[in-house]
Amino acid sequence: VQLQASGGGLVQAGGSLRISCTAPRNIASSLTMGWYRQAPGKEREFVAVSAFSGYTDHADSVKDRFTISRDADPNTVNLQMRNMLPEDTGVYYCNAGINIVTRRPGNYWGQGTEVTVSS
Repeated sequence: VQLQASGGGLVQAGGSLRISCTAPRNIASSLTMGWYRQAPGKEREFVAVSAFSGYTDHADSVKDRFTISRDADPNTVNLQMRNMLPEDTGVYYCNAGINIVTRRPGNYWGQGTEVTVSS
């Protein structure tokens, strides 16, 4: 299963960035989709999840700054990142099949997209 991530790049602290992930229709309509990130030297961590029903959840560290959503194409999940901090720097990975209770990832991963926030 191919999850295709796009976006990312370099942004100054306080700036905004959007990353997107597109999944095959059968995946996007039946599984939760979301994002994890991994900072240099750290473990991969949960960022946000979106269910096809409209349910969303965000990690405390990004709540009120990041927003996950599905746009007009329901097979695409977007992560709008605002008021970004240097600690948001890392590789962001799209995932499908996230458990909304445990926040553990599912079996489907996209390629990572790099996000760098300069201070």
